[in-house]
Amino acid sequence: MGYRIGIDVGGTFTDFLLVTPDGGFVLDKNFTTPRDESAGVLSGLNRLASARDLTLKKLLAQTDVIIHGTTTADNTMIELNGAKTGLVVTKGARDEIEMRRGYKESIWDPSYPAPPQIVPRRYRLTVNERLDHLGEVLVPLDENEVRAAVRRLRGAGIESIAVVTLFSWVNPAHEARIGEIVREEYPGLGMLSLSHKVHPAAPEFERTSTTVVNAYVGPRVQAYLRKLSDSLRESGFRKDLLIMQSSGGITSVEAAISRPISTLASGPTGGVMGAAETAKRIGTKDFISVDMGGTSYDVCLVRGAEPNVKTSWNWVNRYLIALPMVDVISIGAGGGSIARVKAGGLQVGPESAGSDPGPICYARGGAEPTVTDANLVLGYLNPETFAGGAYPLKKDTVAEILEDKVGAPLGFDAVEAAWGIYRLVNADMNNAIRRVSAERGLDPREFALVVFGGNGAVHALAQAEDLGITKVVVPKTAPAFSALGLLSADNLVDQVRASLTPSKEADPKKIAALFKELEATATAEIRKAGVRANKIEHRRFAQCRYEGQTWDIDVPVPGGAVTAATIERIAEDFHRIHEAEHTYARRAEDVLVSGVRVRSRGLVDKPAPPKPAGGRAAIKPAATRQAYFGGRFRKAAIYDGPGVRAGQTIAGPAIVEEPFTTVVVPPGWTVKLDTKGNYVATKGAAR
Repeated sequence: MGYRIGIDVGGTFTDFLLVTPDGGFVLDKNFTTPRDESAGVLSGLNRLASARDLTLKKLLAQTDVIIHGTTTADNTMIELNGAKTGLVVTKGARDEIEMRRGYKESIWDPSYPAPPQIVPRRYRLTVNERLDHLGEVLVPLDENEVRAAVRRLRGAGIESIAVVTLFSWVNPAHEARIGEIVREEYPGLGMLSLSHKVHPAAPEFERTSTTVVNAYVGPRVQAYLRKLSDSLRESGFRKDLLIMQSSGGITSVEAAISRPISTLASGPTGGVMGAAETAKRIGTKDFISVDMGGTSYDVCLVRGAEPNVKTSWNWVNRYLIALPMVDVISIGAGGGSIARVKAGGLQVGPESAGSDPGPICYARGGAEPTVTDANLVLGYLNPETFAGGAYPLKKDTVAEILEDKVGAPLGFDAVEAAWGIYRLVNADMNNAIRRVSAERGLDPREFALVVFGGNGAVHALAQAEDLGITKVVVPKTAPAFSALGLLSADNLVDQVRASLTPSKEADPKKIAALFKELEATATAEIRKAGVRANKIEHRRFAQCRYEGQTWDIDVPVPGGAVTAATIERIAEDFHRIHEAEHTYARRAEDVLVSGVRVRSRGLVDKPAPPKPAGGRAAIKPAATRQAYFGGRFRKAAIYDGPGVRAGQTIAGPAIVEEPFTTVVVPPGWTVKLDTKGNYVATKGAAR
């Protein structure tokens, strides 16, 4: 077994986790390079190699696996700087992307603006063709119109084209032919996105939106992944780069390039998978995972040790993505979140200073106060040991600028302004936690908090105090937890095929054939990643709805032969699940099987974090420092994280300084390092 490397690109830092051949863990961080993320990745790999007295070439030659989570697709949607995109659709469906099935984020605000157009109407062209719901041709494809439309888009300098025709998910013949004509007429086109390959399922708006976003982000994602893959190969890596998907599994770089939209939210997803693996090891099945980095705060509620994977109605920057995505809520709150006074009130985020120029204390040219600057003023951070000492912080002028830009307009001094920033960002993050729990009828107090990201543990215990949560888990690997999650994720292929058949008319042989086709396709793709056949498992689902509904419920289907009894069981289970989720069931009605889904998983060995050495029950602080708790500065005991042993307990007020994170322990809380390498914080004084 050689080295294994997980790489997660965040808005401020790129995190690296190196698992050595003997099972050791090496964490490192490097500033993200927004203009070319691959530069920061290669620079960080060079740092890892140098730390082991190796050249990059020798390190990569001894590396078996590199798994990468990228924010390229997310940043493209946030910054709206994707490819110049055109859309070819069936005549009459030109405005499907704008009509949005009547959906509006704020139904009570008549002035609420429409989403930004990633495909302006002048680049949405229609062609004569029409299939019915069975895939039968009603209007033949007018190829001359197709050629004229493609030439018009080429003349407009379109870089990427999406093609969406009605009912192509039943019969893709027309859409495939349009694709052939596009290639003939526009051989230099950057990307072609066909809906029957991106999302072969109804309804039309979901399929159109998903295909358009795939076309919009595709060229940037493809260019980045190709460049990174080529750079790694030139530097000595001989295996295939693997990519995290939004569905919670990994895939080959070739598969990610063929469907770039699958990389959306891959970084936050990696963190959730790592949290799930950690929680399993300590016997915690129900928890809320929170990831606070430099730019964003990502929250996911996990029940039964499995994160919820939403297969539809996922929204990214106001565009719907109808692909499986781990249910993560993200807000603009992180260490780099900028604090400003607007209209007489304090606002923190969502804008971030990122890595360039970064917070004021980074001394990289930043001039706007941030959360990290506030934490430094409050005494929570050690400027000499920040990020393992690799990026020492400067204190000069930080308090002065914070007071000038935030405190003075509000009548506060620097410390009061910093405390206000800390409290406000905590409130914003707690609101995100309530969205995944209280707004869904679940009491957050009944869940543990699993915290990761470089900044998470600075705020987590104070947040838990406000929410009434009494247990917080901070893994020692928290600073690079998303990178750990990448190495803990299985190979995953999630496929859907349309059916659109009433259950009483469904042909068991056809349903069985669809399942077998999807399983064979997934097996072939997973085997390419080197996974043995006996390590591949398939989970079958029937996507069901009542007639007239526009959303599906996934009904688990047992493996083996599909019989008439299987179809009857699917309908019965759908009624039961629908009643559990929506409080009613229409059992007198037939159930529409709109599609079949197979979620195929290639199981990989999960790296287990090294277990800490045991130690005496009492531990002495390395120093003390004044830190702000409850409205005043108090003497806090400072502990060296690497020196803490399993079983040792620390009582607040205290601060535990790990190389790449800081655990702030308020008064009334205790922290104990368990045998798995996790700080477990509980409310109450130490015994």
